[in-house]
Amino acid sequence: MSGFSRPPATEPNLYTIAEIHSLVCSGFGDLQTYADIEAAVVRSAPEIVIHLAAQPLVLKSVREPVETFASNVMGTVNLLAALRQSPRLKVVLVVTTDKVYRNNHVPIPFRESDALGGHDPYSASKAATELVAAAFADSYFQAQGVSVATARGGNVIGGGDFSEERLVPDIYRAVTTNGKLVLRHPEAIRPWQHVLDCLCGYLTYAQQLHDGRGLPRTVNFGPSAAEPIAVATMANAMLEALGRSPQWRVDRPASSVEMQHLTLDCRLAHDVLGWRNRLPGMQAVRATADWYLAFRNGEDMLAYTLASIDDFLTR
Repeated sequence: MSGFSRPPATEPNLYTIAEIHSLVCSGFGDLQTYADIEAAVVRSAPEIVIHLAAQPLVLKSVREPVETFASNVMGTVNLLAALRQSPRLKVVLVVTTDKVYRNNHVPIPFRESDALGGHDPYSASKAATELVAAAFADSYFQAQGVSVATARGGNVIGGGDFSEERLVPDIYRAVTTNGKLVLRHPEAIRPWQHVLDCLCGYLTYAQQLHDGRGLPRTVNFGPSAAEPIAVATMANAMLEALGRSPQWRVDRPASSVEMQHLTLDCRLAHDVLGWRNRLPGMQAVRATADWYLAFRNGEDMLAYTLASIDDFLTR
């Protein structure tokens, strides 16, 4: 098993905390540099590729649109171009996002057949990534017998995330610094799910593609659309799970590209792949909070994370 990415962008970061280098043969480079990814592909000679690398932050994409499109679109182009000459390749799974859909503020769960769109550079870049993946599949990989698919994941929570301007890391920072949490859109609805649930979905999808099953090219992965959770509800639950009273203030921007309502229809994942959420709702919150509490208490986070995965798999 091999991994390729830029060096960790935050301090602290999961790669260092959980000693990922002891588990995965790692290579550092930049998908925007074709020579870097070509060398990584030659070195690893992959059979299954799961492409997760991206500039994933919505507000950063508004501030840095060129970097976002370069990373998300051209990074994917470079990876798929390099993989064309990989002789053992069987499956490429490109992970995009629930935000690829054309969102007209209608509170209806998005299905895989709905139109693509994007009100902000991040969402648009990921919608463009879907088109890139489809173009490479039709033009090159289908004739080679390589399955190319895209997975659209909901809003992910889980231990080890220290990114800026993301809800759970912002909550953890507020708790550890005794600061006040700031919410931009407390009423916004999002499809929250635990990171292990969506990763399990991606791996299930990739495995079944490898097994040669006739599967759809795109699958949503998220929680039940019948149980929408607002940002404020998620924030309150996470604060309480971390031992803090649910207090926050609202700093609503004068203009915003963030959508008010976003849910997914995940029946394909359930019915076709046999995938299900093992950590629904508040169980995902509890598992996330427990990871951050263990980190704050100085526990061995490699051992803790591996034990968390084992516990997840027995559910």
